[in-house]
Amino acid sequence: MMNIKKTTVSLLSAALVLGVTAGCGSSGEKAATTGNPSASSAPEAKKAVTLTMWGGVPGESGPQAAVDNWNAKNPDIQVKYERFVNDDAGNLKLDTALTTNQGIDLYVNYTLAGLTKRIDAGTALDLSEFKDYNIDDKMGTDAKDWKVKDKYYGLPTKKNVSFVWLNKNALDEAGLAVPSLDWTMDDLQQYAAKLKKGTRWGFTEHISAYPNFFDGANAGAGFTKADGTSNLDDPTVRKAYESMYNMMYTDKSMPLLGEQITSKMPTDAIFLKGETAMLGAGEFIFRSSNNMKDFPRDFKIAFATIPKVTKDQANYKYPGGLGDVISINPNSKNKEQAWKFLKWYADGGMMPLASGGRIPSSKDANVEEAIKLLLGDNEKTYDVDSLKKVVFGKFPTYTATMAQQVIDARREEYEKYFLKAQSLDDTLKNTVKRHNDYLSKNKK
Repeated sequence: MMNIKKTTVSLLSAALVLGVTAGCGSSGEKAATTGNPSASSAPEAKKAVTLTMWGGVPGESGPQAAVDNWNAKNPDIQVKYERFVNDDAGNLKLDTALTTNQGIDLYVNYTLAGLTKRIDAGTALDLSEFKDYNIDDKMGTDAKDWKVKDKYYGLPTKKNVSFVWLNKNALDEAGLAVPSLDWTMDDLQQYAAKLKKGTRWGFTEHISAYPNFFDGANAGAGFTKADGTSNLDDPTVRKAYESMYNMMYTDKSMPLLGEQITSKMPTDAIFLKGETAMLGAGEFIFRSSNNMKDFPRDFKIAFATIPKVTKDQANYKYPGGLGDVISINPNSKNKEQAWKFLKWYADGGMMPLASGGRIPSSKDANVEEAIKLLLGDNEKTYDVDSLKKVVFGKFPTYTATMAQQVIDARREEYEKYFLKAQSLDDTLKNTVKRHNDYLSKNKK
């Protein structure tokens, strides 16, 4: 009987010792052992996926805020934004990273030629494998300009707008009204001559916007003729070349292209400093015009459409359409997660970019919210009436569809003309020949 009692006491003592020992463990261990006896056999928590997205917009101009908004609500899919400069060197860096599998999941295309090149390289995913999002319905008829081989390899996310930025104070001083929506190249030339004052230019064209006048004419008349040959010497195109040449050399109201290239002229800065009264550019200038700390100004900004070449040009089209086309890398290990993020981004997640002029193209995005973000605290520094008519207006638009080889060839030829290295006749003749050569070699 005594032995039984001793044994019982020993067992109780051991149990107490074990209880005290268990109480010394971490609270996490305690919860795991006492709160959920079967926890040791439960599967481990799913590891968060990290996506890398490359884009040409500086992170502080909206992309990082968009990514932060997503990351806060999606702990299982985190996105990291990497900026590349949207120029030849930057796009080469992107292409190299894609072809050498450097971990890019999503990236932004800014030209159809660039997207096509990546499709040919096998670095853009055919989005038709996803059946839960109708791009044509969401983005409208302009989206089809980004189809390649009748398929989408990227999702257009923003409205593209190019226009003329106006120093309204300079216009008022010269007694000039904000131009009508159907003004012409002749009107532009007259405005530029009247607005030139001292060292201030009348008009300056951003380098990226140089083809706007030529493409606007060709987009309506056709880049090729009915017989399939080049139409890059259309009479309206000739007129556009002549007008720009005269502004450079006759009126001297516009910087010489050669000087602009060699000096790497910061056209957004010279406009915001009042050193040119008009600037041909896109909505990307908003990120500078809204930055009153680095670009303080004492004048109001108004807006005009890119002018038609001639008054009777009924088929003229305006540079626009859709842009910021985001592709998924087919080599991504997380394509489904990338697609989930991309849909959210396109339908309104990209709204923080509106303050820099990037207006979402999805019908599900809140346009009024975009306008408020675009103007912010600077509404009084803009002519809101012309902004709504031009920046948010509806016009027949085009997306440049020529192959990059043709775009490059045309640029080489018109640079010679604007540098006085060859005549206009030879410029157009050589441009057409090089275009026709390309068309002959690439017949389907």
